[in-house]
Amino acid sequence: MKFLSLILPLLLLSLFVYATFKKVKVYDGFAVGASKGLETVFSILPYLVTVFVFTELFTQSGISQFIINLITPILKLLGIPPEIAPLVLLKPFSGSGSLAILTQIFTDFGVDSYVSRCACAVFGSSETIFYVSAVYFSKSKEKRLTRPILISIASTLISTVFACLICKFI
Repeated sequence: MKFLSLILPLLLLSLFVYATFKKVKVYDGFAVGASKGLETVFSILPYLVTVFVFTELFTQSGISQFIINLITPILKLLGIPPEIAPLVLLKPFSGSGSLAILTQIFTDFGVDSYVSRCACAVFGSSETIFYVSAVYFSKSKEKRLTRPILISIASTLISTVFACLICKFI
């Protein structure tokens, strides 16, 4: 196990030695890369703030609870436990909020229950669509978001249905 913890430092050290032989200014290259990274952060920040604000408004306004009540019968029809409806609804918006809901599901139903297995599969088989879209499309010249977001939401729903179906047999 001790050898595995040395892999990354040894890799970095060998990279620095190689760069020295090639006469590459490592520190300058790192500084240039860091400045480009900061430019990227500042360019996507407004998009991320927008997603975070709308996610919080969505939750605090009660709209999310209204939609959860609305989709619960549909989820039940698709074989998705109604107990994970909040997770299914929040996952496209917030990864950390989804993790909090997943933790609550573990507490309420136990980690080995069917509901918890479905929640884990849903959490792992879907993505924070709006966060990823904000990051990707902030740097892209393409600004037509409707089709990619609808496809992402549809694939998330399909993966949710299949994940819960598979969890029934496990």
